[in-house]
Amino acid sequence: MRNRLKLKPAQRVRSWHPYAWQLQSLLLGYPDEQRAGHLTLARRAAPELPAPVRDPLLRFTEHAENTGTEALATAYVATFDHRRRCCPYLTYYAHGDTRKRGLALVRLKQTYAKGGLRLTDDELPDHLAVVLEFAATDPAAGLRLLTEHRAGLELLRLALREEDSPWAVLLDSVSATLPALAGDEREAVARLAAEGPPEEQVGLDPYAPPRYTPAPPAGGPR
Repeated sequence: MRNRLKLKPAQRVRSWHPYAWQLQSLLLGYPDEQRAGHLTLARRAAPELPAPVRDPLLRFTEHAENTGTEALATAYVATFDHRRRCCPYLTYYAHGDTRKRGLALVRLKQTYAKGGLRLTDDELPDHLAVVLEFAATDPAAGLRLLTEHRAGLELLRLALREEDSPWAVLLDSVSATLPALAGDEREAVARLAAEGPPEEQVGLDPYAPPRYTPAPPAGGPR
């Protein structure tokens, strides 16, 4: 039996966490031909979640239903590919473009493999949609990963809100599944906002983030 992670009382997995994380993962992926099915699933399943998690999901679902797939995909690329401050790759916030980030990506893939999640070659393990998908399958380990990247998640949430992005509400929903920011986490967010991630443009291959295109390869973050 695998050792289970020891979490603080405020960090215990709730029975609804896996469902919330799966829906968030689907909606944070690139809007492809499966978009309609994902929105239908979210519309049906979200009402069973607590209000702080449910309401943002339903607001995004309504927006996406009223927006064509092509327009939504264009906005997705403009948001997550063309705005560095809206980076969906969580290890970037902690390590920037440094060798340490490459090591963090390797460790993530090893964690996923132990949990039974195997990624395709074109999937980066630190994409928020992928992290949430893993959290839905291994909630204790997933909660730990999301909590470890709490500062980066908060910075992404604030950046999306400042951009008036429709995906900002999805980050509100993700944040509602996690413990409130502690004092040191608030300091980390402030430091990241002021200084940005570390810089060192070497040591990432083969883990450099792919650029999204209107028709990404099959198997990318869903």
